[in-house]
Amino acid sequence: MASAPDLASSRRTTPAWPAVVIPVALVAAWFATTSLSHVFLPHQLPSPWQVLVTAGELARGGELARHVGASVCRIGAGFALGAAVALLLGTLVGLSRTAERMLDPTLQVVRNVPSLAWVPFLLLWMGIDEAPKIALIAIGGFFPVYLNLVTGIRQTDRKLVEVGYVFGLTRFELVRRIILPSALPYLLVGLRIGLGQSWLFLVAAELIASTRGLGYLLIDGQSTARPDLMLVGILVLAGLGKLSDAVVRRIERRALRWTDGFDGLAGPEVRR
Repeated sequence: MASAPDLASSRRTTPAWPAVVIPVALVAAWFATTSLSHVFLPHQLPSPWQVLVTAGELARGGELARHVGASVCRIGAGFALGAAVALLLGTLVGLSRTAERMLDPTLQVVRNVPSLAWVPFLLLWMGIDEAPKIALIAIGGFFPVYLNLVTGIRQTDRKLVEVGYVFGLTRFELVRRIILPSALPYLLVGLRIGLGQSWLFLVAAELIASTRGLGYLLIDGQSTARPDLMLVGILVLAGLGKLSDAVVRRIERRALRWTDGFDGLAGPEVRR
């Protein structure tokens, strides 16, 4: 059995190549079923080369950059708004039983409303400009952050809170020095999930009278029978979602360096 130093050393030397095995296999299968065996016809599933050509044309004309820029701005504004409100309400509900009884039942009901059900009302309330799109993305990002923060606060070890009272900490100091640090891992997971959820809500948001954005690119590809456009939009959305998740994950690792959690086994080589 490996000792703790062996496990740490094995984790540091884990190779990076396993991360690309499945993507490479998927691209190879895509190429084989379109360009080689023609299982899928071009109007059903374009080949990788055709999608690359379409992406190159959009990039050279500047159209792809405009779509990406519009979507990134909407995600940034919507997620920031949703996360900020979630931090406020999540902290309030997590710390106060009275606030929980007043707010949480209503929020749990609202949480189960499908995203597209909000679209007609947002159009009526906010018009067809950017406001309803940002509001819908904010709704998507709000609930994962809120739920994880409340759970993190309520999972704080009661013994640590009692120790804080013994040492004479005020309520503010208790929250700042014990409760919020204990809830930080949950909050960061909530931010990751909420950001991913915001990208999902983006497509629904860009159904609202959009002329720019990756969601609009998907709709345009569907209406013009251009699956290559649709695939460009899907792949760019996937890439941006992965990039944003990687950024939050890096922040998470830096913020939680003080923790001593299990980081997974590297593989059979950790056994002695």
